[in-house]
Amino acid sequence: MPAPRRDSVAFTVIVTVLVVLGALAVLLVLALSGAPAITLVAAVAAAVPVVPLVACYLWLDRYEPEPRGLLLAGLAWGAFVATVAAVVLGGIGGLVIGYGQTASLAVVAPVTEEASKGLFLLLLLWWRRAELDGLLDGLVYAGMVGIGFAFTENILYLAAAYNGTDGAGPGGVAGLTTLFVVRCVLSPFAHPLFTAFIGIGVGLAVSSRSRSVRLGAPLLGYVAAVLAHGLWNGSTVAGLGGFVGVYVVLMLPALAGIVALAVWARRSERLLLAAALGDAAQRGLVPATDIGWVVDLPARRAARRHARATEGRPAERAMRDYQQAVIELGFLHHRLLRGTAPDDWQARGQAHVLRIRAVRPAVAFPGQVVPTR
Repeated sequence: MPAPRRDSVAFTVIVTVLVVLGALAVLLVLALSGAPAITLVAAVAAAVPVVPLVACYLWLDRYEPEPRGLLLAGLAWGAFVATVAAVVLGGIGGLVIGYGQTASLAVVAPVTEEASKGLFLLLLLWWRRAELDGLLDGLVYAGMVGIGFAFTENILYLAAAYNGTDGAGPGGVAGLTTLFVVRCVLSPFAHPLFTAFIGIGVGLAVSSRSRSVRLGAPLLGYVAAVLAHGLWNGSTVAGLGGFVGVYVVLMLPALAGIVALAVWARRSERLLLAAALGDAAQRGLVPATDIGWVVDLPARRAARRHARATEGRPAERAMRDYQQAVIELGFLHHRLLRGTAPDDWQARGQAHVLRIRAVRPAVAFPGQVVPTR
């Protein structure tokens, strides 16, 4: 791959520094809570929905898996940077403006929390645009940030529910259990869902040649995220009836719509890759006979199993590396054909082609034989 660009290094440095500072702030808050056992129980409870939610997003991300480091950065940003930033901004706003609990829940929290979460996606858009290939990538990164944010927020809320300091229940095990059911069982998808609107906006911005769309789509996504978040928070003020009504009428249909959009985008990537790689094959960049073993997920898995069964784990790793290189070339070529390729597309494309040509001699798909080396 080409050497890291200065903007990529800047992204890594800034995100790392902010995550470390945010983590220290969160740990300090938890340490000062004075109830380490309750905090530990709350952390374990808050972690329950994290694994299945992350697994869902990784399933969506199978065509071109995003760098694990960036996905972890998104989780960490949500868990530490976004939570701390939202608390600080909300606190400053309360001191300067002075607002009640209802305004804090329905207006201030959505505005500050979605801004702090969405900033990670904007940093990707500004400095790591090449990692974003479209709508699905925006949804995946937004989901990771939302999951991380919900994890830390749930720890704080669950601990407060047990201590009875949230003012919403009896406290103790009953209070913690009730809130666990509401936040971790019935609505663990809330924060990923809100931030998904920003992810959609960022994905549209990356995919569009229109300057107005590139500028406006993320902003409209943020507005939609704030509105959805505000309606959700506002429903808690209206009592159980308002909460159930918004949950049934707004949240579940919105969730179904986002899921349907994500699945559609995932399926569309197969057609997108097939078309882009077909054009790349005509230009001599990749063997046309290999395309089916890359764009079809069952065939991709079958090729890896075949490589491992015939040549062992090194052959499986070579197959995985080859398929990944072809996939990345396909997405880059698609963006080039659409006129939305990153500025360094030539260096990236050359790196992908060199990687493909270096690994291809060690790869044999079912029915083929690895050449004698």
